[in-house]
Amino acid sequence: MDREDLYQVIVERTPSRNLINHMLAVEAIMRGLAVHFHEDVEKWGLAGLVHDIDYGETKDKPNMHSIVGSEQLHLMGVPEDICYAVRVHNALHGLPRKSMMDKALYAADPLSGLIVACALIRPEKKLAQLDTDFVMVRFKEKRFALEQTGIRCLLVRRWDSICTSLLRSA
Repeated sequence: MDREDLYQVIVERTPSRNLINHMLAVEAIMRGLAVHFHEDVEKWGLAGLVHDIDYGETKDKPNMHSIVGSEQLHLMGVPEDICYAVRVHNALHGLPRKSMMDKALYAADPLSGLIVACALIRPEKKLAQLDTDFVMVRFKEKRFALEQTGIRCLLVRRWDSICTSLLRSA
């Protein structure tokens, strides 16, 4: 399946436009990381796009989230390395993130949430109005992090280990 086919599957299966937007945001982040690390932009983008394909079915079963999705993707003929990256982006499974793509997806998922949260506190509520400095200032503010339902704590844990690992692998 190509990107357009997978996008159509996501639109059909995903119960909320916000979740589709999140998946598109993670796709964009993954594409940017692929460029930065000289990796396959299309493959990394697909991993970001489909990473929450099962969320509509598993939102109340976090221990099944990403397991179901990776199995669905496998049945659709999606490359195994994308299926594995989807499977290991859920930390609850305790599975090792082996490839650069696995690690990048694990980090990109909550990063998209931080970026959206930053946009939502701006008066214009537009991503286009954000810059790196604004996001980094908010990231460092403990009060902002508490108001954003633990996003900062999750990112700090992930970025502390994942970014170090990504940079060592580059």
